[in-house]
Amino acid sequence: MEGAVTSGLLLALCWALVPSADGQEGLCYEQFGAGKCKELLGEDVPKADCCLNPNFGYRPRAGMPCQSCRQAEWSDWTPWSPCSVSCKEGVQRRSQTCQGQGQCSGGLQRRWETQACSLKDCCPLMGGWSSWGPWSSCSVTCAEGEKRRIRSCTGPAPVCGGSCPGHNSETLSCDTNKICPTHGNWGSWGQWGPCSATCSPEKAGQKAKQRRSRVCNSPPPSVIPPGLPCSGSASEDQSCIGLPFCPVDGGWSNWQPSSPCSVTCGMGRVMEKRLCNNPAPRHGGKACLGLNTQSHFCNTKIPCPVDGHWSEWGEWSTCTRPGYTGVITCQEIVGQQKRTRVCKGRSPDGKRCVGSYIHIRSCYNMYLCKLEGQWSDWSSWGHCIPACAKNPMKSRKRVCQPTYPKFSMETHGVGNTGPVNISFWGKPWPKCQPINGKALEVEEKEPCLNVPPCPEEEEYDQPLLSAARLASLDPQPTAGFKYMEYLDEDV
Repeated sequence: MEGAVTSGLLLALCWALVPSADGQEGLCYEQFGAGKCKELLGEDVPKADCCLNPNFGYRPRAGMPCQSCRQAEWSDWTPWSPCSVSCKEGVQRRSQTCQGQGQCSGGLQRRWETQACSLKDCCPLMGGWSSWGPWSSCSVTCAEGEKRRIRSCTGPAPVCGGSCPGHNSETLSCDTNKICPTHGNWGSWGQWGPCSATCSPEKAGQKAKQRRSRVCNSPPPSVIPPGLPCSGSASEDQSCIGLPFCPVDGGWSNWQPSSPCSVTCGMGRVMEKRLCNNPAPRHGGKACLGLNTQSHFCNTKIPCPVDGHWSEWGEWSTCTRPGYTGVITCQEIVGQQKRTRVCKGRSPDGKRCVGSYIHIRSCYNMYLCKLEGQWSDWSSWGHCIPACAKNPMKSRKRVCQPTYPKFSMETHGVGNTGPVNISFWGKPWPKCQPINGKALEVEEKEPCLNVPPCPEEEEYDQPLLSAARLASLDPQPTAGFKYMEYLDEDV
């Protein structure tokens, strides 16, 4: 058994050393995220080998955009851009980029959303300056100084964060016609002179002296009128204490392997290490130049497993009562409906999706039932549509919401599962007092203001959300009622 394992490992190593038949070779990265490649694994790597791991990134050559090894999918939305104006109403945008192998929905590389924004309800208005105040007295009693006057931003005062252009003060030179005396001051100390020795070979050296000096010239004392001379000494000495040992620069040892291939599928790294001990740096000597570790990429030639993931739930089926031949629509007769989902994207050795593919619940069928209704409040303003064309509009709506009958919202489950909640299903026909001749939906539209043009490098000729989709009313559980849903784990 041990011999068979060893033979398998040698065969995998041989496969890793054989060049790929794929002619496209480029740069392979261990990580791909937010549209960027990270952690370069190796160069001149075939694309097929690099993308054995769907979490890797691939670049055909330096300077070109990085590609994800996964199938094409839309990136996360970028943060909203700053508002297009600093005051009153403007717009802001965000976008998604198509990343991966193949094409995203619609065949676009990038798509946009635009919405209205307002940073401040008013725009700033500039103020005006008052008249200048009187000049102050001269700032010195000898030689030349300056005097100053000020004014205030009150004629009129600014509004909404505005300001007055220019400065609130101005100065004017003044002359006392008197000469000031100049007192002497020391210049900076000069550099310390050299010690009699600079280092010692691992044994204590003898103490040495060093001296530095300074000059009374910063500035020198004046003669007329007489200034005071500098106080103190023009030089000073100190002992050279604790001279360092002479430095010894470090040197590298030979490279030694420190780890096997870091992965069992796709491509990984093999690490090598060396020590700065040949000799080790001492007494301030220079450390070894370069890195103490290096890596080479290794190729297992084995695809990495991809776990399955559930698709979105499908639409609910029609609410019916199995085995019942009568009509249950608009009546307090409990029916049943289901929806399903698909486990997709799993490779043969990947993990199966956790949970059931089918979802069953109890329901009342309210499809096209005539019910009393009441108008909803206005919705929030929607996105600016079209996002990248001229004269985009925003809209909001009120809809006629049905008032559902007071049926029992609970039934008994199969076996000993306990009580199960019931949901209303289907699009009823609510009756509200008409508004402006509209009985089911009222819409209000306004133009979006201060909309800058979209970037010109690409064209986006389709809105992100169509008007038909925004107007659709999908069957949903009624707000205010609780309902119990259960999964059929035996299917």
